[in-house]
Amino acid sequence: MKTATYILATLLSYLAISMGTYLMIRMAIDYASFKTDIHFLKFKQDYIGIPLWRAAFYTHVFSAVLALGAGLTQFSEHVLKNHRRLHRTVGWFYVVTILVVNFPAAMVMAFYANGLLPSKIAFTILDCLWFWFTLKAVLAARDKRFKEHKQYMIRSYALTFSAITLRTWKIILGYVFHPDPLHLYMMDAWMGFVPNLLVAELLIQTKGLTLYTHVRNNQVRQHHKDHRKTADHGHDVPYAHIPVSGFGQRTAYPTGDGVGGPADQE
Repeated sequence: MKTATYILATLLSYLAISMGTYLMIRMAIDYASFKTDIHFLKFKQDYIGIPLWRAAFYTHVFSAVLALGAGLTQFSEHVLKNHRRLHRTVGWFYVVTILVVNFPAAMVMAFYANGLLPSKIAFTILDCLWFWFTLKAVLAARDKRFKEHKQYMIRSYALTFSAITLRTWKIILGYVFHPDPLHLYMMDAWMGFVPNLLVAELLIQTKGLTLYTHVRNNQVRQHHKDHRKTADHGHDVPYAHIPVSGFGQRTAYPTGDGVGGPADQE
């Protein structure tokens, strides 16, 4: 059951990333025409004439698509185990795209964001967290703290995926609440990335709990196996003491005579 759930979750994740990347590529192709009256640009006519904003916009649009597509390889266990060079190459490309290219471009866009101060604050926080999580992931990998590296990459990519969720929430909020454009943009600016971070933290905690449970179950089985072997050699081993929590607590259960321990009760 757990294997089927894992496979389904993986397929859905890759489907979401693939669909999101595809939609962003289509949008980037439209923007490649450099027409100033399409999609998002319809609402930025006051800024389209500012060279700095226009350069930041096109830089952000074209490079963010590449960062989004990186998720197709960076979270693949198969790629990590069998194609480490590809993992590192795409990883460095993702990092440079965010830290060097997208961070300054997105900060310019945040300054000129629609939705007044609430939206400007939201996009500034989003961009700073995007930079910080990505940088922390790089530093963790450099120091071979790979578990921490993966956790920060999950957080970083959750913010990268806001390119999709921003547009998705805009449709949902507009359809359900029918707000005016100004308030819609204020709400969307926050909804585009805050839920993503909550899901990322839930995923990190769930994976941590799953890993902890797996390790504890293996320890229980090994203790149980060792005590059975000892009993088979004629030694009197009335109890098997196995740690059951991260606080150093221990439990004792009788072995033999048909009384099973935790491994028998799974």
